[in-house]
Amino acid sequence: MTEHLTHFDAAGQAHMVDVGAKAETHRIAVATGSIRMKPETLALILSGTAKKGDVLGIARIAAIMASKRTADLVPLCHPLALTRVAVDFTTDEPSNTVHCRAQVETYGKTGVEMEALTAVQVGLLTVYDMCKAADRGMVMTDIRVTEKAGGKSGDWKA
Repeated sequence: MTEHLTHFDAAGQAHMVDVGAKAETHRIAVATGSIRMKPETLALILSGTAKKGDVLGIARIAAIMASKRTADLVPLCHPLALTRVAVDFTTDEPSNTVHCRAQVETYGKTGVEMEALTAVQVGLLTVYDMCKAADRGMVMTDIRVTEKAGGKSGDWKA
């Protein structure tokens, strides 16, 4: 294995990575994920008649809020001053799926992949929470980073 795990020191102890010597650059990460459901559940979302209200609007706000709290949720993440968080939901009626895409940006010394992943996951969890009375069998899937830019390791696309 040519790569090493940066959150462990030489003795194997977990630690927060020191980013003090890194250059501040424009950092961008995009993450995506999906939630599959019954056709009737997707119809509730699309019609705006879900009992708890505008499912995708509320999920978007939850995703944005979660991205800003990533360091509170993931123990070794650095708290970051995010400069932009954009969350979009699209629906796919043939597959009864809601897709979430989050793009997170900052100017800093470390990347924003974890913030983008957190946004997607919490956005999808919010869809689940708001629709669980109608469909407890929803499945979240394919949550992943699809691209990143900035930093020493440069740009990457899935």
